[in-house]
Amino acid sequence: MTRSRDTALTVVGEQAEAAQAEFVTMSVDGHLFGIPVHLVQDALKAQKITRIPLASREVAGVLNLRGRIVTAIDVRRRLGLPDRPSQEPGMNIVVEHGGHLYSLIVDSVGEVLTVDADTFERNPATLDPQWKAFCRGIYRLDGTLLLSLDVANLLAFQTATAA
Repeated sequence: MTRSRDTALTVVGEQAEAAQAEFVTMSVDGHLFGIPVHLVQDALKAQKITRIPLASREVAGVLNLRGRIVTAIDVRRRLGLPDRPSQEPGMNIVVEHGGHLYSLIVDSVGEVLTVDADTFERNPATLDPQWKAFCRGIYRLDGTLLLSLDVANLLAFQTATAA
């Protein structure tokens, strides 16, 4: 009897978790993106980045984060957007993927935002085909859209490049 009650509570708890999602928001060329909060390790202001010779255009270089080498990815370039104006330094969102740290260079970092699951929609047909690969879907917010970024797909180019 206790076991079935525990199971029922677990199911209720899972449903409650699925009813909302938390994202760290960021701006890239005026578009609002979100990364699931559990993937974010750190948010940093502009860092000194060392270029890597012969690296793909999306790889801005590497930076040193408390003694760890972190690959910096320019999200604007990855999404096929124009480069950020040089007077705007950008910010870094550090994520861990496949046991490695990556810094996603974005225009600005916003807040941690909790959104209701019922505002989620799959990628619309009108979304740029290149962006569809990097977005899980959208959340309709008051007056704007939050594009849910798929970090694994955003970083997948390195595997394809290595092959």
